[in-house]
Amino acid sequence: MSIRRALAAFIAGVVVCAGSSLAHAQATPPKVPKSTAKPAPAAASVAGDNEPALMGQFGTWGAYTATPNGKRVCFALAKPTSSKTNPPNRPRDPAYAFVSTRPAEKVVNEVSVMMGYMLKPGSESTLEVGGASYAMYTLGDGIWIKNAAEEERMVEAMRHSADVTVKGVSAKGTETMDTFSLKGLSQALDRIAQDCRR
Repeated sequence: MSIRRALAAFIAGVVVCAGSSLAHAQATPPKVPKSTAKPAPAAASVAGDNEPALMGQFGTWGAYTATPNGKRVCFALAKPTSSKTNPPNRPRDPAYAFVSTRPAEKVVNEVSVMMGYMLKPGSESTLEVGGASYAMYTLGDGIWIKNAAEEERMVEAMRHSADVTVKGVSAKGTETMDTFSLKGLSQALDRIAQDCRR
């Protein structure tokens, strides 16, 4: 999957989520706050003719903006700098990490990862950064933080760390470990904060 397709899938997932939040909240495990319930980005095209625009590239992170259904979305995106699977060499689509801001929904710096495969139903993933491990809930091919109250602390750790490691288990039982460099993330988030206030 190319970066362009990943962006389109991410935006399509945001559109679907905004359009049917109740259905997704009902499908979400009870411990997950409603505000964090997201569908796995699945569509490969953006709703309407909306095209994500690159605001700037900062190290390994790009800062993008888009306006699906007239609602502005800004996000930082990066690909992993290294990926491992167990058993080794299992095929998968590329993984992407996102940190998104959606002013209309009062969402700021929400972390999600498209894993590049369907996750094992009911499984948990982890995100490790700054010496701490955060539990992530899984839905389709995406993961989000399980305890939304920890997200701000996790993002701060990401701003000041060299890299982040994401672990997951595919529907076929393959274990994965992706490492993302955090070089440029802080600058990308600063650019988003500056340009995505409304």
